[in-house]
Amino acid sequence: MTMVMLSVVGARPNFVKIAPILNAIRPYPEFRSVLVHTEQHYSDKMSASFFEELGIPEPDFSLGVGSGTHAQQTARAMVAFEQVLQGCPADLVLLVGDVNSTLACALVAAKSGILIAHVEAGLRSFDRSMPEELNRVLTDQLADVLFTPSPEAEGNLLREGIRSERIHFVGNVMIDTLVAHLDRAVAKAAWRKWSLPPGQYAVLTLHRPSNVDHDETLIEFIGAIRALQEDVPVIFPAHPRTAGRLQACGLDRELRGLPNLRLVEALDYVEFLSLLCRSQLVLTDSGGVQEESTYLGIPCLTLRENTERPATVNAGTNRVVGIDAARILAAARTILSGRVPPRTIPPLWDGHAARRIVDVLRRALHEDAQPAAKA
Repeated sequence: MTMVMLSVVGARPNFVKIAPILNAIRPYPEFRSVLVHTEQHYSDKMSASFFEELGIPEPDFSLGVGSGTHAQQTARAMVAFEQVLQGCPADLVLLVGDVNSTLACALVAAKSGILIAHVEAGLRSFDRSMPEELNRVLTDQLADVLFTPSPEAEGNLLREGIRSERIHFVGNVMIDTLVAHLDRAVAKAAWRKWSLPPGQYAVLTLHRPSNVDHDETLIEFIGAIRALQEDVPVIFPAHPRTAGRLQACGLDRELRGLPNLRLVEALDYVEFLSLLCRSQLVLTDSGGVQEESTYLGIPCLTLRENTERPATVNAGTNRVVGIDAARILAAARTILSGRVPPRTIPPLWDGHAARRIVDVLRRALHEDAQPAAKA
């Protein structure tokens, strides 16, 4: 038997998650792999360079979804993906993460009667105001096979009525990619490019609309960073959305004038990982950066009121500090003083999650067993 597996990516975090899966499935001729890029992220720094760096093959289909409101992105992805399925019948649609493209393609696949596998299933912030939370919950309800990255994710799914036989704890595929590229990242020594002392600088990332689209919130963050850079050098690779907002608010000039802050463009994967792995402190609103810093043992402050990745908090590396400047600064200075809790790596964050995902799919194929009926 041959399984036609149609994998969907749409944004930068998806590329990091799909790369090890495509690599792990390559040796098995019983799978025919088809890659669809919805192009929800379409700039070079957010898309093309990642394909090259991570060894992802050229997409078989590029949908040109682009930017827009959540409804616009979701609707355009649904229409374009339906056309793909009409011309390329698939046995399985493999989805990663929680962006709008993930949900859009899950809806189309489910209505087309095609099996769905969701990688990174079960993560919950329990904050329905987050678009990603809605995407996660709905995609998991539509999926036939759910691959979880951490133990608490299974409990979330079971509470939502999903049967245990559909759930497979496989670990974190983002860590697979990190492990595969860590040596290259260390050798790149990106900290030298910006004259940063290794182990004595902070990395900042901001991109969530709830943080950067509101002037008051963005100004609060910048107030914290203005004070923090007096204590430690800070490098701030600005997501294109964030860079635009900083410019619109007139904050970019102020940041460029701060003596101990480096405001730079969004970075390629390996260059950013290189910065991350020799930092003393990370401040972020990114789920992926929370996970990467946890594996690396770098203290992380999450600039949100919640996280869908509590495994990073339980591991001792991550602390959710919210958006108040005084609280952020106090937490950062605690870390800079050397007061950090013991740290661990969550179970199965070992660089082999993709292999476990492929093993589950191969067993299903060779046993000629359909996934269990949906709850």
